Amino acid sequence: MTDTVIIAGAGPAGLMLAYELGLAGVPAVVVERHPQQRVDAPGVAINPSTIELLDQRGLMEELREGALVLPTEHFGFVFLKATDLGRPSENTHLVLQPRLEQHLERHAVRVGATVRRGLEVVSVRPDADGVTVGLRGADGSREELRGRYLVGCDGRHSTVRNLTGIGFPGIEPPFHGIVGDVEIEHSEIPPELLAVRHHPSGGHFLGAPTLPGVFRVMLAEFGTASPAEDVPVTMDELRESIVRMTGVDLKADRFLWLSRFTNATRNAERYSEGPVFIAGDAAHVHYPFNGKGIGTAVHDAVNLGWKLAATLQGRAPDGLLDTYHAERHPVGQAACDLVRAQVALCHPPQEVAPLRALIGRLAEFEDVRRYLVEAITDLSVRYPAPEGAHPLVGARLPHAALTAAEGPVSVAELLRPGGGLLLDLTGGPSEYAADVEGLADRVRTAEVQPSGDIGAGAVLLRPDGHVAWAAGDTVDHEGLRTALTTWFGAAA
Repeated sequence: MTDTVIIAGAGPAGLMLAYELGLAGVPAVVVERHPQQRVDAPGVAINPSTIELLDQRGLMEELREGALVLPTEHFGFVFLKATDLGRPSENTHLVLQPRLEQHLERHAVRVGATVRRGLEVVSVRPDADGVTVGLRGADGSREELRGRYLVGCDGRHSTVRNLTGIGFPGIEPPFHGIVGDVEIEHSEIPPELLAVRHHPSGGHFLGAPTLPGVFRVMLAEFGTASPAEDVPVTMDELRESIVRMTGVDLKADRFLWLSRFTNATRNAERYSEGPVFIAGDAAHVHYPFNGKGIGTAVHDAVNLGWKLAATLQGRAPDGLLDTYHAERHPVGQAACDLVRAQVALCHPPQEVAPLRALIGRLAEFEDVRRYLVEAITDLSVRYPAPEGAHPLVGARLPHAALTAAEGPVSVAELLRPGGGLLLDLTGGPSEYAADVEGLADRVRTAEVQPSGDIGAGAVLLRPDGHVAWAAGDTVDHEGLRTALTTWFGAAA
C-alpha cells in the first residue's frame, strides 16, 4: 500500500494540488494525457481572491511581472467603478494560463511532486484501501499506478468523473464561441478591436494584446448553432465571425492556436466517491467570466490539499475529508449561478437593455457595487460557521500588513509554510500558548500588534487561509480548543 496521491490532469487545479501536497510532505504523481505543456489553454485572468491564495504560498510575485492589471471589474460587461472593499486587495491580473501552469508545475516539482506526461487514464478501480489507476501511453503501452487517493482534475470531459459514475447535470444551450491567439504586430491591430464590443444580436467580442506579436481574441454568439467542438477553427471562419460581430476586419493570416468553447454550465452531483475526488473543471464548468474558472480550480485544490495531507499523515479529525464536498460544492454551484446571471445580460440588447440599465443604476450604490465585486471575485466565499461564532469565522482573512517583534510581516507571509496559524493580535505574550501545546506540528503561533484591518484579538487560520475561530476582546479558551480539535485533531 502506498500513501501517494494520484492526480489526473496538469492544469491549474492538478498542479496547485500537487504543490499543496508536496509542501506538506505528501508524495503526489500528476499524470497528463498531453505529451507537452499546453500552449492553447484559454484562461487569462487571475482574480483578487486567487491572487490572495497564490500570494499566501509565495507563488504570486513572479506572476505579477509583466501582467496587465485591469482597472475595473465587470458584471456581465456592466463595468463597475472602483469600490472600497474594506480590505487590502489587488485588481484582476491578466496572466495567460500556459504561463500559470508552467509556473505551478515548476514549483510543484520543486517540493517533490512528479509530473508524467503522455499518459491517459483508462480505468479506475477503487477499493477499501485505495485506488488502482490504469494508464495508457501514447505508444499504446499500459501500466497501473496504485495510490491511497485519486483526484480527477482532468477537465469538463473528465475521464475520472465518468469512470467513477459521478453525474454532471447542467445545461448547454446553443452557442458559438471561438478563442485563441492570432499572430499580428500590435501596431497593425485595428483600434476598434482593442476592446469589448457587444453585438446588436447579442454576444460580444473581446480583443487584447497578450505577448509581443500575439493578439488574444474571444467571440461569443448566444443562441447560435456551432460546429462540433472537434471541428478545427480556420482563420477564414475567425475573420468572418469578427466582421459579423464588429464590422471590422482583422487582417491577419496566421494563428498560434484557435479552439471552440461552449456555454455549458454544470456542477457535479458530488465531489467525491470513496477514495476518488474531483476538482476544477472536472467538478464544475461555466462560461469564462471573472477569472472564475482558474479561481475555483485553485481554491478547490488548496481546500482539498491540506485535508488529504492531514488524513494521510494520521492527524486528521474524523470527517475532515467530508468537508471538501460540503464546502466546495455550494461554492461551485454559486459560481455557476452567478455566471449564468451575467450571461443573461449578454443576450440581444433589445431584450435585456432594461435589465442592463437597472444593474448599472443599482451598481451606483456603494453597498451593491461592493457586493457584486466580492461575489464575482470570490472574496465573499464563506464556509459554514457554528452558531454564534465571531463574524470572521468561515471567511478568508484579509492579507493585512502586521507588525511582529521581528518587524513588518503580512498575513500572506505567515501562511506560507502551509500549516495552521494562531494569530494573536493582543500585542503581548499570547494568552493561548497552553491551548496549542501538542499541536506544534500542525499549528504555528504568531504574536503581532493589534490591527484595525482585522478587528479581532486572536484568530485561528486553517492552512487555506479561512478563519476557523476568532475572539474579540474576551479570551475564549474553550472556543479555541473546540476549533483546534475540529480542524486539526487531538494534540499529540
